[in-house]
Amino acid sequence: MPTQSAPVVPDVQALAAQLEKLPAEAMVALLANCYRGRIALVSSFGTESAVLLHMLAQADPALPVILLDTGRLFPETLAYRDRLVAQLGLRDVRSVRPDPAALAARDAFGGLWALNPDACCTLRKVEPLAAALAPFAVWLNGRKRAHGGARKALPLVEATADGRLKVNPLAAWDATAVEAWRVAHDLPSHPLAALGYTSVGCTTCTSPVAAGQAIRAGRWRGTGKTECGIHIPATADASPTNRTT
Repeated sequence: MPTQSAPVVPDVQALAAQLEKLPAEAMVALLANCYRGRIALVSSFGTESAVLLHMLAQADPALPVILLDTGRLFPETLAYRDRLVAQLGLRDVRSVRPDPAALAARDAFGGLWALNPDACCTLRKVEPLAAALAPFAVWLNGRKRAHGGARKALPLVEATADGRLKVNPLAAWDATAVEAWRVAHDLPSHPLAALGYTSVGCTTCTSPVAAGQAIRAGRWRGTGKTECGIHIPATADASPTNRTT
């Protein structure tokens, strides 16, 4: 696998076949070594984020971690970020915020989330992430097939339209495996987990989940929207590009 000249996408199927032989922590370590300087982890610092952050810290705590700070994150999420950074010794956590000029032009009164949640996610997540990923060939993320919806068929490795690799080391994990890793490695839980939040995003579009509901049932509840758009291309208009039908 290459160490320079990114973005570079090798044979995705061959890479996936190689990685599938490894436990998740070994996948992260191998990719961190092979793509050093050209790899980043995109993390929400949500309820399941500690596991992958811990694996990254074990491989190299200096590798970049990108948090999309939309300006609407829960204070508990920001506190959780700070706690994990200190405990894991992460040395390059980048809190990426939306462009102020774009916010002023497209969401001057802060109500876009209610009028057009797809457009709000594009402004506050999709566009900032695209800029933040510019130096990187590979990005790791914590999506899992157990999240349901379109994620049920989540591959281990994806080639993105912009010529990057997106790797999902925890694709096969479920909530039980995540919790077992967290407990075994004495990792703190997200402060909102005890209040019924199983998946945490922005304050405006996240609610607690009742027993028996899907893990992401509290995201954009009642809108039909299931993804913010960083994994499914979003648009700035009202087109339901990341909704289920």
